Amino acid sequence: MTIVFVASAAMTIVWCRSMSAMGEMAMPGGWTMSHMWMVMPGHTLSGATASFVGMWVVMMVAMMLPSLTPALLRCRESLGSGRAVIVGVGYFSTWAALGTIVFPLGSALASLAMRQSAVARAVPIGVAAVVIIAGVVQCTAWKARQLALCREAAGHGRTLSGGVGAAWRHGWCLGTHCVQSCAGLTTVMLALGVMDLRVMAAATAAITLERLAPNGGRRA
Repeated sequence: MTIVFVASAAMTIVWCRSMSAMGEMAMPGGWTMSHMWMVMPGHTLSGATASFVGMWVVMMVAMMLPSLTPALLRCRESLGSGRAVIVGVGYFSTWAALGTIVFPLGSALASLAMRQSAVARAVPIGVAAVVIIAGVVQCTAWKARQLALCREAAGHGRTLSGGVGAAWRHGWCLGTHCVQSCAGLTTVMLALGVMDLRVMAAATAAITLERLAPNGGRRA
């Protein structure tokens, strides 16, 4: 797992730097938009989405593996290495599914901002609102419930039994709870800059702390 983490982190850094090297488009309202959200000429939305999802999953592996590792280790103890890998595949399948939603929405917003200057000028205000709302969500009973489900599912590795299908379903279930638990922090990351390594590092630390530390709800 250490090798997987290092490889995914390295690929994420390379991806972020390569996208940054392409430059950003200055927008009305004093902000810049990454070319990542644009469907380049000669490319289709489905192709651009597939490319984004590939790097999105790699990025999620780097961000989520620190908090997922204890659950995977418990799965390996009870089911063996092969089944633990299947659990991991099921888990990151949920993040891949989220990526297929994130990119079309981000691309549509980027396209609208390029066509409508009023929308572009409103984006900084929208980003501020998103961050505030996400902060409020972190303090809600809904967040506490989702985090509790995520922590509970991660602790069920010793009771797993069955074949590949059962392992994949456990990973998918764990990933579903995790995606919901991380909704606020993931939204903040998308709003502030999905290619900003500082934001990614802060989100990774926060997710790991609330997932693994005692009194995770209070940490959240």
